[in-house]
Amino acid sequence: MATGIVSIASDHAGLHTISAVLLWLNAGQYLLLWILTVWRLLCYRRELVDDLADHRAGPAFFTAVAATGVIGNELIPTSAYDLALALWVFGLFLWIVLTYAIFTTLTIKESKPTIDQGITGAWLLAVVATQSIALLSALLAGHFQQPIRLHINFLALSMWLWGGMMYIWMISLIFYRYTFFGFAPADFSAPYWINMGAMAISTLAGSLLIENTADAWFLETLMPFLKGFTILFWATGTWWIPMLVILVVWRHFYSKFPFTYEPQYWGAVFPLGMYAACTFELARAMNLDFLLPIGHVFVYVALAAWATTFAGLIQSLVSSLIPALHSANGRSDFR
Repeated sequence: MATGIVSIASDHAGLHTISAVLLWLNAGQYLLLWILTVWRLLCYRRELVDDLADHRAGPAFFTAVAATGVIGNELIPTSAYDLALALWVFGLFLWIVLTYAIFTTLTIKESKPTIDQGITGAWLLAVVATQSIALLSALLAGHFQQPIRLHINFLALSMWLWGGMMYIWMISLIFYRYTFFGFAPADFSAPYWINMGAMAISTLAGSLLIENTADAWFLETLMPFLKGFTILFWATGTWWIPMLVILVVWRHFYSKFPFTYEPQYWGAVFPLGMYAACTFELARAMNLDFLLPIGHVFVYVALAAWATTFAGLIQSLVSSLIPALHSANGRSDFR
């Protein structure tokens, strides 16, 4: 997700070489993660099912949908439409299965946590997953003849609306958790940046629907609604940025919470890249050229966040590998 959207944002900013490198890196990461997921399903099926039914861990599975949609988005400019279409079908299948499996399980399970223990910013990955399907649908629609183009645009519109409604439900619970329960520095994990990222991807999908109005009469009829809500989504995402920065300062500088790499930090990189990409697309769709400098600034912010997090990942892997090698050498000497 993070690498893919930073690649897309870089392409919007004219950084085509960086975008291409990140595309190839992302394709390798995507395949590797699916190999590891299938391996976990085969070898640790019980643990995987338990995670699906967990209030904190379950929503994280929506990253599979979002990542599929994002990499499909990356492939559109390369004219790999058949592969992007296959990813769209696969992503839609994953979205249906995970949406109803996870939320049905969380609804009917007998033992449930309190809201402060059960909800995190990761719940908004359900919104990101939904909007990723809307986004890829809107991108693919123009490559079909009518009436298929009309049908795919209607699906894109429906997914966009579902994602917006889900955000309203979930952000209300998250904001309630923020303000009426104890909130320690350790509670402010990187996935809370998805508060902003979910609005950014909603803005990107809405901007593409605005650009598709000539292909679907119902989009043209809804033009004032599309424009109004797309700006609402962008404005809401923008509002979150200073709030999140303040909480980062409070966590790490005031409360002295240590900076140590953890995979969840990628949950902060993705929103930054998505905000840059959506700002470029919004400016193009609605002729708001004065927003372009914001997009350019956030491309570099997202690249810096990606590079820092990637360096942390490499350092973490090396730190884990060295003790294992020492242990293996010790056993070899003993034998």
